[in-house]
Amino acid sequence: MFTRMLYLVALLILSPLSLAQCQTPVPIRARSLGIPFEGSPGLLDAITDVKGVTVGNTTLISGSGPLKVGEGPVRTGVTVVFPRGKDNPDPVYAGWFSLNGNGEMTGTTWIEESGFLEGPVALTNTHSVGTVRDSIIGWSLKHDRLTQAWSLPVVAETWDGWLNDINGFHVKPEDVFDALDHAAGGPIAEGNVGGGTGMICYGFKGGIGTASRTLSRDEGGYTVGVLVQCNCGRRPQLTIAGVPVGKEIPQDVPYSKFGKAEAAMQGDVGSIIIVVATDAPLLPHQLKRMARRVSLGLARTGSTSGNSSGDIFIAFSTANPNADREPGPNTVETISNERISPLFTATVEATEEAIVNAMVGATTMTGADGRTVIALPHEELQKVLEKYKR
Repeated sequence: MFTRMLYLVALLILSPLSLAQCQTPVPIRARSLGIPFEGSPGLLDAITDVKGVTVGNTTLISGSGPLKVGEGPVRTGVTVVFPRGKDNPDPVYAGWFSLNGNGEMTGTTWIEESGFLEGPVALTNTHSVGTVRDSIIGWSLKHDRLTQAWSLPVVAETWDGWLNDINGFHVKPEDVFDALDHAAGGPIAEGNVGGGTGMICYGFKGGIGTASRTLSRDEGGYTVGVLVQCNCGRRPQLTIAGVPVGKEIPQDVPYSKFGKAEAAMQGDVGSIIIVVATDAPLLPHQLKRMARRVSLGLARTGSTSGNSSGDIFIAFSTANPNADREPGPNTVETISNERISPLFTATVEATEEAIVNAMVGATTMTGADGRTVIALPHEELQKVLEKYKR
C-alpha cells in the first residue's frame, strides 16, 4: 500500500508533458494486486528510478481479420531506453550476457571489446531490427549525437508473428524517430506497448514491464532498474511468488487449437530481452556479472530458457560520466567486488517483478487471423495466490 501511495504521489508531481510522453494513464501493477515481492522498490518501481534514464515507445495497432502480408493486422512497435536521456550522448560502461542465443542484440561485440554502450538500447520485433538500427543512426546524425565517425546501435528483438504481420515490415523510420524524440522519465507504460505490443509471455499476453530496487544506505544506497520485453515461456511453467500459477490457470492457451504447425510451438520457443540500469559505479566486467544474474530472476518466473528461446540481457551504469573522454587518462570510481552482492540481489528481484508487471499490465489482444491471447486474469491470480497462502 505504501509503495502504491508513493507511486500516485509521483504522478501528481510530474509535469503534464512528462505524463503524456510516458503514455499514461497508469495501468494496474503487480504490487497493487498484493503479490508479495521481495526487496524495496524505488519511487516509481521502474527503470526510470535510475536518474537520467528515459524510455520512449511507439505502438502500432491497426487492422483485424485474416493475415495479409504487407497489410496487417499490425500489432507491433519499438521501445527505446536512453541511459542518460536523449540529449546526452556521453557513453556509459556496460556489459551483456546471452543465456540462450536464439535471438539478436546488435552492437554487442563492440560492447564486449570496448566496455561502452554508446547510445540507446532499442527493442522491437525480429524482422524490424535492421530498420530500427539504421533509423537510430539516422536520428543520431540528425541530432549530432554521434560520439565518433561510426555507430553500432544496440537493437534487440523478440518474435511477435503470432499476432502481428511480422513479414509486412510495418515499423518505419518515422516510428523509431517518434520513440526516440519522445523518450522521457517518469512512469512507464507496460503491457501492450512499444516493442512489446504483440508479445506473449507464459501463454498470457506479455509485452513491456519494468521494476526497480533501492539498496539501503549501508549497502551503498544505489538503485537498480530493469525493463523487459517479455515473449518467453509456456503456460505450465509460469510461477509467481513461488506459486504454480500457470498450472492453476490452464484455460485459453495460445497455439493449442489450430494445426500441426501451431502444435510444434508448444515447446519453450519464446524469447525475452532484459535491460538493467544502475547508478552504482561499476566497471564493464562487473556489469557483465550483473547481466548474468538476470537469469536467476527469469528462472524465478519458471523459465528454463529452451533451445529456441532468445534470452539476452544488457546492463549499464550511469555513474562515471566522461569516462571515455579524450585524450585521457580518465579517473573512474568503482565499488569493490565484496560490496557487489546486494546489487546482484536487486537485479534478481527487479527482473522477477518486471516480468510479472508486463503480464499484469497487458490486456487481451486479438490479432492476425483472429488469434486471441488472453491477459493474465487478475482476480484468478489473486485467488491462486490466496490458495497457496501467498
